[in-house]
Amino acid sequence: MILAFTDFGFAGPYLGEMRLAARREAPHVDYVDLLADAPAFRPDLAAYLLAALTTRLQPGDVMLGIVDPGVGTERAPLAALVDDYWLVGPDNGLFEIAMRRATAVSAYRINWQPARLSASFHGRDLFAPTAARLATGSRHGLTPTAPTRQPDWPDELDRVVHIDGYGNLISGRSASTLAQGTTLHIAGHAIANARTFGAVPEGALFWYGNSSGLVEIARSGGSAARLLDQEIGAPLTVSPAAG
Repeated sequence: MILAFTDFGFAGPYLGEMRLAARREAPHVDYVDLLADAPAFRPDLAAYLLAALTTRLQPGDVMLGIVDPGVGTERAPLAALVDDYWLVGPDNGLFEIAMRRATAVSAYRINWQPARLSASFHGRDLFAPTAARLATGSRHGLTPTAPTRQPDWPDELDRVVHIDGYGNLISGRSASTLAQGTTLHIAGHAIANARTFGAVPEGALFWYGNSSGLVEIARSGGSAARLLDQEIGAPLTVSPAAG
């Protein structure tokens, strides 16, 4: 299965063109638009969200990851076998956290190019066909390489990396790293933990471990993003649980 992770948004032809390119190459491989509103132009933020979403991949699946502000430049095209699934996209740090958390990583530069390669849409022209071939078991056009790493990026990121349609603020921190009594601070607010939306009064702010395993700040019955006036990249701080 191919799962697309992009910052394209849902407007325009871009998601459809990527799907079409992959399906022409491998018509019998399932293709899912997993997420289309990753942090735009920010692989340093999107890397944490992508890593969280890879936890549900199965052996042989291919994550087609496109957050590529450097498209058309010298940044390399990358395919990485991470434990038992593939990551395909630009070598710009988007896969850093997933690779860092893996047991085994084999990285390859994509040397194949189509007859027509646009300067601005490598997702359609280069990465989607490569993902399709990998999903069918072919490694055509791959050469072993050492991917660009980002050693200065933290293992856990205390910033907002996604805001969903409800206005929930999703961070780049794994919820498993925080005790339940931990307090989060953002925009001058101290926010306590709760397990579910129904455990707090309507309108109250709280944080919890979301379904992807990330720390998420929410408002019961409302938008935390609107109340706190926060956007993608906003910082938060952690106060450890007492005792």
